Amino acid sequence: MVTFDALHSQTGHARYVVEDKHAHYIALIKGNQPTPHRWLKALPWREVPLLDKTRATAHGRDEIRRFKAAAVTGISFPHAEQAVQIVRRRRIITTGKVTLERVYGVTDLTAEQADATEVAQRVRDHWGIENKTHHARDTTYAEDASRVRTGTAPRAMASLRNLAIGALRLADHTNIAAGLRHHARDTNRPLISLGIA
Repeated sequence: MVTFDALHSQTGHARYVVEDKHAHYIALIKGNQPTPHRWLKALPWREVPLLDKTRATAHGRDEIRRFKAAAVTGISFPHAEQAVQIVRRRRIITTGKVTLERVYGVTDLTAEQADATEVAQRVRDHWGIENKTHHARDTTYAEDASRVRTGTAPRAMASLRNLAIGALRLADHTNIAAGLRHHARDTNRPLISLGIA
């Protein structure tokens, strides 16, 4: 199972996953794919029953996620069997500010292969990876502002950042920035965490 964020939700990627790798996908579709996004947005979602609802409170916000899925045909996305709509209502606890976001997606899985709860969980798991790795790389290491841009250097730097984040998580550091500060205070700590000293 491969989950694509909006950037990677390309028809070529979907074909490759299904036809070449014999795997399944869930692709989130946003405005960068205008035709499928318009098509998904125009579906009669009010008539589709609510299939999954979750609520979580973390990081200073209360979030309710509502999930709908419907079998589809004729969408211009390879092997699409189901369309999904996720409505996220977030409330910042300290300010009370409420935001509402609608996210659409498609999957090649039929309802018999994966029910709405399973598809919703896989989408949440994808965002969990985004939050644990990509968000940490950008906020702690300012990766998006990096001036390293030529050759294979960006990939090498991303690999080194991933290595550091993974080592800190294995050492039970949930806050990567705090883990980096802890290890920076004593030159022996990184070696001990890596099992070298």
